[in-house]
Amino acid sequence: MGRISGRFARYEPRLRAGRLVLGLLSDLPRKNCWTIAEWAGETSPHGMQHLLSRAVWDADAVRDDVREYVVEHLRDDAAVLVVDETGDVKKGTHTVAVQRKYTGTAGRIENSQVAVYLVYAGARGHAAVDRELYIPRSCTCDPHRCRAAGLGEDTVFATKPELARTMIERFLNAGHHVGWVTGDEVYGGNPKLRAALEERGIGYVLAVACSAEVATGAGKFRADALAAKLPERPGRSSRLDGARRGTASTTGRSSTWPPPVRATNC
Repeated sequence: MGRISGRFARYEPRLRAGRLVLGLLSDLPRKNCWTIAEWAGETSPHGMQHLLSRAVWDADAVRDDVREYVVEHLRDDAAVLVVDETGDVKKGTHTVAVQRKYTGTAGRIENSQVAVYLVYAGARGHAAVDRELYIPRSCTCDPHRCRAAGLGEDTVFATKPELARTMIERFLNAGHHVGWVTGDEVYGGNPKLRAALEERGIGYVLAVACSAEVATGAGKFRADALAAKLPERPGRSSRLDGARRGTASTTGRSSTWPPPVRATNC
């Protein structure tokens, strides 16, 4: 906590932030302001709620501190970045960016809040290094709702791949390096994200729909058709099974990665 202590304007939220972190790392079966406050010996959740909603502290600077801490302790020349989203089921409509949508957390359509996360993963472990809240278009198009949620009226809609690109570029611009990035079909299906990674010389293994067309030196092919043309080798059957389920993965070149098959691997 000493690394981030200077990000808080007052000592009370700084001390409470320490208790919040310990609560999040605890074995509590359910973690929210009520349960963590009780675990920390506080008589009500008001202090924790104040910390997260009204207290003055620089959340983005803390994010950067956490990123530096993670890379410092898990540094690996072969590390990769993993991008994925997760949803938190919510009740009501007042929580910022909440909307009825499919969330893997519940496995169905629920009233939920979704965030996209960037994880640094290497041989020594993995940890989140960035996050961006996914704000639905229904929210960004409603200035009144933005004000009520504490968002600026200039808040613009960004897709999940756009949020992923923002976080990846922020990581790279901080002077860090990885050989490649991986993610599911939400990100692999976005050509702008793939192009941005290639421009930065970053390889990628991203899932795509099997109906997606992949450009090769011999022309364009459907991902599943291209996978079927791959030579037999150990493990190929499992990739083809993935193709039959409707997804595949596409690869991109990296200056630090041996040139992969410039095709879709299923």
